[in-house]
Amino acid sequence: MRAEVESNCHSCLRCIQRKTLPTRTAPMSHLQSQGPMDLVCIDFLCLEPDASGQGNILIVTDHFTRYAQAFSTKDQRAPTVAKVLMEKFFVHYGLPRRVHSDQGRDFESRLVGQLLELLGIQKTRTTPYHPQGDAQPERFNRTLLNMLGTLSNVEKQSWSRHIATLVHAYNSTESDATGYSPYRLMFGREARLPVDLAFGLSLDQTSVASHRNYVDRLRKNLASAFEQARLTSGNREQRNKRNYDLKVRIQDLQPGDRVLLKNLGAAARHKLADRWSSQFTLSANNCRVYQCIRFARMERLGLLRTGTETTCYL
Repeated sequence: MRAEVESNCHSCLRCIQRKTLPTRTAPMSHLQSQGPMDLVCIDFLCLEPDASGQGNILIVTDHFTRYAQAFSTKDQRAPTVAKVLMEKFFVHYGLPRRVHSDQGRDFESRLVGQLLELLGIQKTRTTPYHPQGDAQPERFNRTLLNMLGTLSNVEKQSWSRHIATLVHAYNSTESDATGYSPYRLMFGREARLPVDLAFGLSLDQTSVASHRNYVDRLRKNLASAFEQARLTSGNREQRNKRNYDLKVRIQDLQPGDRVLLKNLGAAARHKLADRWSSQFTLSANNCRVYQCIRFARMERLGLLRTGTETTCYL
């Protein structure tokens, strides 16, 4: 009797649709980059408009160095994205090999695609509803929000005026992930800050006999810094992956399995809504499921958290 009651409770569709929480079903993986400007990640951060009408921040981060820039905008339209990338980032830092973003219409627009194609830049994107695929800008968003949140109430009314200095402070601070400041990895030297002048601190500015000597020394210093940054970042990624994968329960979906899709509208004003939508059956011909799919499963009833590949037709 006890086993029958437990079985009925575990197979109750209404209970499953409402009470079941997502579980980790895929190992952690990381984007890889080989050096500065090899991979640039972009994202939008939305805030309440300030006095000048700026209500969005286009975040641009270099994946290898963690160097970041933030540009306030009044909208998220494709022409705005293309204009900011070209006039405020590419002309100052050069062209990256790849640009990575989520699947926002502004980033996936024909205009942005044609601009990147014209410049010889490869465009990649995250899978749907999976912000972890663009983790670096998402993490920087939290850092920037924390810094903006420390402004006084008066200063918050013109927050766009403070972005440049706050981002510069971030770039000049040593990163735990690499062991170097983003500024140093990007430019080969530490930024000269007001605090250096106030305390009479001098950076490593030993005299060089010629430009050639400076270039040779810079090349050696950067090569050493890049190698150390790779080791530090790699060790950190391995540790995070090891800790994350301890709670992973890998299960494979098979043709004919019944699945539930995560109800992405179940938040805020939908607190009583089901966490999972109606049942779907995986097609035998179109059941191409990748490891990054998150799902929980009870017997033959699959609970699909996020279908992160458009090739999985349900």
